[in-house]
Amino acid sequence: MFRATLAGLRARTARMVLSSIAIILGVAFVSGTLVLGNALNEQVHDELARQTKGVDASITINRDDETENTPTANQAKLGQDTVEAIRKIPGVAGADGRGATEIPLVKPNGKAASAFVSTIESTPQLREFDLASGAFPKADNEIALDVRTAKTTGIGVGQKVSVLADGDKAVPLTVVGTYSQGANTMSLSDYQVLLTSTAMQSLSKQSGIYQIVVAGAPGVSQQQLVDRITAQLGKAYSVQTGDAFTQDTLTHAARGSGGLTQIMLIFALISLVVAAMVIYNTFTILVAQRTRELALLRCLGADRRQVFGSVLLEALVMGLVASVLGLGAGVGLAALLEQAVSLASGGETAPTGLPMTGTVVLAAFAVGVLVTVASAALPALRATKVAPLAALRSQPDSRDEVRRTGVRRIVSAAVLLFGGAGLIGLGMGLDQMSAMLVVGGGTMVMLLGVIVVGPLIVGPINKVLGAIPALLFGVPAKLATVNAGRNPRRTAATTAALIIGVTIVTMVTVVATSGKQAASAQVDQRFPADFVVTSSVYDHPLPATLPGQLRSVSQIGQVAASAQTVMTVGQSGDQEVMGVDQSALGSMVNPTLVSGDLSQLGPGAVALYKSAVGGAKLGDQVLVSTPDGNKMLKLVAVYDSQGLDDALVTLDTFASLAPKVVGYSQVLVKTKPGVSPGDGQAAMDQATANVPVAKVSSAAATKQQLNSQVDNLLALMWALIGLAVVIALFGIANTLGLSVLERTRESALLRALGLTKGQLRLMLVIESVLMGVMGALLGVVLGGAFAWVLITAISTPQLQLGLAIPGGQLGVLLVAAVLAAVLAALAPARRAARTSIVAGMAEA
Repeated sequence: MFRATLAGLRARTARMVLSSIAIILGVAFVSGTLVLGNALNEQVHDELARQTKGVDASITINRDDETENTPTANQAKLGQDTVEAIRKIPGVAGADGRGATEIPLVKPNGKAASAFVSTIESTPQLREFDLASGAFPKADNEIALDVRTAKTTGIGVGQKVSVLADGDKAVPLTVVGTYSQGANTMSLSDYQVLLTSTAMQSLSKQSGIYQIVVAGAPGVSQQQLVDRITAQLGKAYSVQTGDAFTQDTLTHAARGSGGLTQIMLIFALISLVVAAMVIYNTFTILVAQRTRELALLRCLGADRRQVFGSVLLEALVMGLVASVLGLGAGVGLAALLEQAVSLASGGETAPTGLPMTGTVVLAAFAVGVLVTVASAALPALRATKVAPLAALRSQPDSRDEVRRTGVRRIVSAAVLLFGGAGLIGLGMGLDQMSAMLVVGGGTMVMLLGVIVVGPLIVGPINKVLGAIPALLFGVPAKLATVNAGRNPRRTAATTAALIIGVTIVTMVTVVATSGKQAASAQVDQRFPADFVVTSSVYDHPLPATLPGQLRSVSQIGQVAASAQTVMTVGQSGDQEVMGVDQSALGSMVNPTLVSGDLSQLGPGAVALYKSAVGGAKLGDQVLVSTPDGNKMLKLVAVYDSQGLDDALVTLDTFASLAPKVVGYSQVLVKTKPGVSPGDGQAAMDQATANVPVAKVSSAAATKQQLNSQVDNLLALMWALIGLAVVIALFGIANTLGLSVLERTRESALLRALGLTKGQLRLMLVIESVLMGVMGALLGVVLGGAFAWVLITAISTPQLQLGLAIPGGQLGVLLVAAVLAAVLAALAPARRAARTSIVAGMAEA
């Protein structure tokens, strides 16, 4: 039996190769994701190893000491005096404070960008950076740039660069070197620089030391060092050995370093589910085609167990071969993905290799073999139930068993559909993230219900879709419609894979488009002016003199500044409070009112967003609390406008509430009538040229930027889910190819009755297109419906989403499905047409 199985595999090599492609792609996605995850983890560990290298003791604030756990106390207790005190402890070879902050770095064009500042340790053993060129800063007027910053700005060693200190004072510094931070230099800030600890604290009053690291003298153990430091500093500090610090750092990193890998594995799982459907359908067809062969083996003495084992052995061999090829393809995919991640992050990626661990190899073979064998198990079981004598006929019986399992399918589908609907109903009352997970899960359960009931609905859908080509192409189209509908189970299994992929693609596309529409509406509300000026550096406000500068420009008609901070408002807790120019109320600041009168918003008054009202009513006094004290404000209006903060007060009231907030968060500008957008932009650029942190935007530019970000994310999602769609299309090609072999005599008979080669090819192409369009249409309809449900669930008062159907993109998706279906049919159609009538009629 074993030799018979191997002989059968050799005879059906071509069929198996095409069928294996689905598994190869699925295994490649899984193994590539795991290899990439290992590479990224190694980069993270490399980075963390630099932070802990040479550290024998680490000192931070004791987080259990709540009375001292405030930013001011932290900076005071971890000051330079603490570092000097530790250096005097016996057994300490070196000690340095590590600090971090963000400051504006002035680029060669005169504009500022956010730069993440780290401090450089004076003890070489404790340094976490690699010197690329020049030297590390030693004096307070020196600075080092990371290699990416130096490359982006074009600033080299020996040149001068300015940073903005508190109060927007430009401080010139000399670039003395460049450095790197390990395998991949990445930051959320635009740039990264190194300063001495004293230089950082002199430039930014908000900066401070967050950790002190210590190197021990030879012969002094880490625990001895910790004991001596603890005795000197007291219980207000948390002192760890270097080994404990290393372990804590690695543990913390492990919690978040696998996020990208987990997300990609979800998409890999989708591809594997689709691949499993393709393999299941393949073996179902193969077993049906081999009915006579298996029956003959039974007549020659093979029992059911041997027949079952024979089919599973074929699946095992296919799975093993596909796993080997998929693993190799996965390594190549990981290399491409690593470069993509590096480019997306703007990092300088050093060659780190692609770590091929035993876990990756085992996972690849486990996935490839298990998915293939499990998918073939049910068809193999069916093969054992065929009576030997009943199976010995000239052609296999292709009648479907839907009528036997119809009731079972309906019941199963009903359970899944109602279960999914229940999850959706449950998720509607949850917070945004929970709603996304629960409702999204509910839609997938409902999708599974539709897949289960598929064999019962593809027949009617096929007849409706087949009516149009029947009118256009006549007999070949009618035959194609009959062929596509005569085996509903096979057609449903073939299109199910495509339905899953297209449904998810459509769902993501519709949600993203709806988000773009909502964001665009918010921009319109936030941009009632022609231009808005914001700060290019986080937590660095615009100077208080900027509104006056803008008012002096002849092309500018109206200027309105605003400031923002967080305050405790009434019973609603912490809320974003915006101070606005009173002259702009009703024009550039004109929210949709629910009640009240915005003209009454003067000194001592407040207007609240409807969700921040709490139990207050118009005319009530609302308590507003800030670190500088409490103030009672009269509620004069309630508004319902997205894009504005939770509370509005005048700038005078804001200044009395938050006197320490200096400068403005944004400035709205309207040009005078008759000023063109181009002239207005030029005037704004000229007026803000001497304000490095000023960033001028228009509504159109902001919308374009938002749309670009969403489109990039959508393109990534299409690429990740696209593999599942590609596998599904391979499934259509595979099914059609196997069906051509199954219908060799039938095709020859049609040729003998007058069907031309061209008509035969057309018939098979239309059959493929019918399956492709059926899967794509159902996917688009289901994806659109599920997207509407998800949008309803995650919509919030701050971001009210409305359903937006991207007709152009969905149209492209449908056209692509049709073209792909045509391509999938070309090879099977060519083979069918090349078979001679005599040879086809002689086929057993």
